Order: sequence, then C-alpha cells, then structure tokens
Amino acid sequence: MGERKGFTLIELLVVIAIIALLMSILMPALAHVREQARTIGCTANLRQWGMVCTMYAEANSGKLWSGISDTGWWWLFQLPDSLKDWKQNKTWFCPTATKPIMDERGVGATTLNIFNAWGIFRDPYMGYNAGPNGVCGSYGLNSWFLSRPLDSEDARRNYWGLLTNVKSANNVPLFIDALRFDLWPLATTPPSANEFAAWTDQDMARCCINRHDGFVGCVFADASARKAGLKELWTLKWSKSFNTAGPWTRAGGVTADDWHEWIRPFRDY
Repeated sequence: MGERKGFTLIELLVVIAIIALLMSILMPALAHVREQARTIGCTANLRQWGMVCTMYAEANSGKLWSGISDTGWWWLFQLPDSLKDWKQNKTWFCPTATKPIMDERGVGATTLNIFNAWGIFRDPYMGYNAGPNGVCGSYGLNSWFLSRPLDSEDARRNYWGLLTNVKSANNVPLFIDALRFDLWPLATTPPSANEFAAWTDQDMARCCINRHDGFVGCVFADASARKAGLKELWTLKWSKSFNTAGPWTRAGGVTADDWHEWIRPFRDY
C-alpha cells in the first residue's frame, strides 16, 4: 500500500498562523477602504443637496426657504414631496447614519447618537405636511441661510439673506453632517462633551460629530463639497458675523487642554 498523503498538525497550525497574520494586516486596510467609500458617498449626497439649494435659489431671487413660523424651524416641510420622501430620496442619509431615531410609528430612542438619523417626522405643521412617508435624514442646513425678514439689527448682522453673491462662498457651509435638520452655529459654543451622544442645544455640537474619522461631510455655498475637519468647523464662515478666529481656533488661542478628550487628537485649525 502506498503512503497516505496529508498535512501534519504542525503544518496546519503554520498555515492557520499565516492566514491570521495576513488577516491582521488586511483588516485595517479593508476598514480604511470601507470608510473611504462611505465618505465618498456622503460627499456625493451633499453635492446633490448643494445643487438643490442652488437651483431653488436661482428660481427664487437668490433666496432659500423661509422656515415655518417666526422661529424659522421646519424648513424641510417646505420641500416638494419628492424631496421629502426619505424612502425614495436616499440623499438624505450619510452612509454612516442611515437608521432614523424613531420608526414609522413614532417609537424610538430618547436621545440621538452620531450614527443615528433624525426623524421620522410625520405630523403636519402649520399647514405643511411631511410628505407620504414622513421626513428624516442625517444632514442639516446652515439655517443662517433661511430667508428670514431682515427687520432687526440681529437679523441683518447674522442672516445671509441670499445664497447668491456670498463672499468667499467656498468657506461658507451650506449643508453638513448633522444630528438635526437645522443649526445656527456660534463661534463661542464648544463641542459636546460626549462623542457618541453628541446632542445638545448648542448648535455647533449638532454637526461636530465624528462620523468620518475626525471629519464631517460638507457642501459649501459655492456648491463645492468636501470633508471638513471637526476643529475646522470653528474657522468656517457660518453667518455674516461669525468670528472665524474665535476662542475655539488656534488664532483665537485655543489649546489642546481646552478640547474634550475625544476630539483632542484630531487636527488643529
């Protein structure tokens, strides 16, 4: 009888060890590739929203939506149903945050985290409806662009009034990764203390969220889209009066110790 051929136990262990070593080398690379794909998808979605805003403004004397009531909230209810419908319009979602905090029955978690989408909002509001399937998403509008009445000094100092003719538009955020659909960032407000439950009434904390390894997706007033560094957010020109050299920038004197531990390792601006 001929000899039986096969692997010895030692040979099998060596092969398994080699496979484990290769996997340990490849997994970080694969994770990086997946994150790059999510970032590219996020940027593409935001670029689409930049086009929506630009086309709307061009047809509306340079103005965007007004928002509903004196507060200016709920501007998204003023969109046509085709844009509201999150089941059809997938550009509402950053690829890292596709699950709404509430389900279609209005049941869900009590607090957001950075990988949730806001909504689903279904109830009509002041004569406006939420579309056939309600509204939800994971991006927010820089609400200093809402076409609010410029009948006060505060409004004239802060609101842009028009999307067109914005100076240095490539540094003015329009749409961004966010935990709510509206945000009015101020130069003096800090980031959230908790990286994963980053929901507060401070509007900068609504978009200073670590969805893309120290960055968020953003489309600017000139319709250009790119990822923005988390600490860079304080150097962007959110409103007409926003201080881009405020206390949370290097120019304004921020130090490493001023940042919460979760955001401290990311690039300074």
